[in-house]
Amino acid sequence: MIRFGTSGWRGIIAEDFTYNNVAVVTQAIANLINEKYKKSSASVIVGYDTRFMSEDFAKASAEVLAGNGIRALLCKRATPTPVIAYDIVHSKFVGGINFTASHNSYKYNGLKYSSGWGGPALPETTQKIEKYCASIQSKDIKSVPFECGIKSKLIEMHNPRTAYIKKIKELVNFKALKKSKIKIAVDVLHGTGSDYLDALLDDAGIQNVTINKNRDTMFGGGAPEPSEKNLTALVHLVKQESYKLGFSTDGDADRFGIIDSDGTFITPNQVILVLLHHLNKTRGWTGIAARSVMTTHFIDKLAAKIGVDVVETPVGFKHIGDIMVNNPDKFIIGGEESGGLTIRGHIPEKDGILACLLMAEVVAMSKKTIADLLRDIKKLTGEVVTSRLNFYLPSETMDAFRDTLKNRTPKNVAGMKIQKNITIDGDKFIIDDNNWIGFRFAGTEPVVRVYAESDSHAKLNKLLKAGAAFVYGK
Repeated sequence: MIRFGTSGWRGIIAEDFTYNNVAVVTQAIANLINEKYKKSSASVIVGYDTRFMSEDFAKASAEVLAGNGIRALLCKRATPTPVIAYDIVHSKFVGGINFTASHNSYKYNGLKYSSGWGGPALPETTQKIEKYCASIQSKDIKSVPFECGIKSKLIEMHNPRTAYIKKIKELVNFKALKKSKIKIAVDVLHGTGSDYLDALLDDAGIQNVTINKNRDTMFGGGAPEPSEKNLTALVHLVKQESYKLGFSTDGDADRFGIIDSDGTFITPNQVILVLLHHLNKTRGWTGIAARSVMTTHFIDKLAAKIGVDVVETPVGFKHIGDIMVNNPDKFIIGGEESGGLTIRGHIPEKDGILACLLMAEVVAMSKKTIADLLRDIKKLTGEVVTSRLNFYLPSETMDAFRDTLKNRTPKNVAGMKIQKNITIDGDKFIIDDNNWIGFRFAGTEPVVRVYAESDSHAKLNKLLKAGAAFVYGK
């Protein structure tokens, strides 16, 4: 069974993620497109990341699109997700197919379908694709040999880079970067951020060094996730060589990792907060900040102080993108605690490259460290501390916990009474204005996530301890 999670369909290469399944999913997408558009007017960009065989899967997908009379624009090189998303909007394509498993380990690959609005396909669209997939047999798949597709111009090699680079230079204050004289270290984790993030820093006149630019389909034996545990080499480089900042992007460059000048990892929650404050202060933007349900309420506290409304969404950037598209003049910023972010005037999709460059702008314009900026914000809002635990559980334990959440809603956590349960995505138990705990099953891997937030580290640790016990049925 092919199922789309929070960000597309993913599977283990050669086990679930096979040529045959790629052909089935592409045929389902082609059916969907041909229902809505005339074949002669439908163009789809097809991209891929640096994973094992990603370019081969992309080529096979282009052959199926061409076989269905749909023009496939196949990227010439491994391309970041935000670049593909921007090209869909800029070039007015009907959609995009991107072969990436983002931050997941090297064993996985994935297929993400983006609609013509540039954001990840919404549930009503992916449900249709799943329904088509269930009924498609081998005889139903229409495909043409690659060279025939090239000759008929139903397959064209494509480079979406130029328009994206131009757009980023419109969104970020490059004048401030050029004046700043700051030094930045970058780790692209063997992913698609190479020659994008570092090239933009070069264009801004920023002295920088980039590590892990080479393609490694095994990502050093792990996962291309810009998490604190994966960025030890970048932290060492920042501290050793006295860089002002450290930046990282994941495998498809839609997520970010930020290191402060002292080597401290700045969480995505904190990055969203700092950028909301910065955009309001420097651009005068007011309106809406969108965040996913398990993202910090620190944003809400700041928003209340600066006259901004907060919209809470389910997990999955498609929901934030939907808010953005429907409120283009009011939207300020949207973000997720997992490392996704976009701003007004950009794409309804995560962009790790933009997030990094905006943080460079913040430091350049404020002439402060990120730690200093966070202290300034806390003077307005009070203390907020947040954490997340991941539990990789066997299927029987996962099933037992699902039953627990469904049938045994707790009334107290860590000795604190629960006031409200928010169930738009997972279970989020609100204790009071300063304390909450959330439980959610990951959409892309077999993991239960426990989120907690408080106004003190002591309370936070109690919540996390109680949350772990609850997961294991204690």
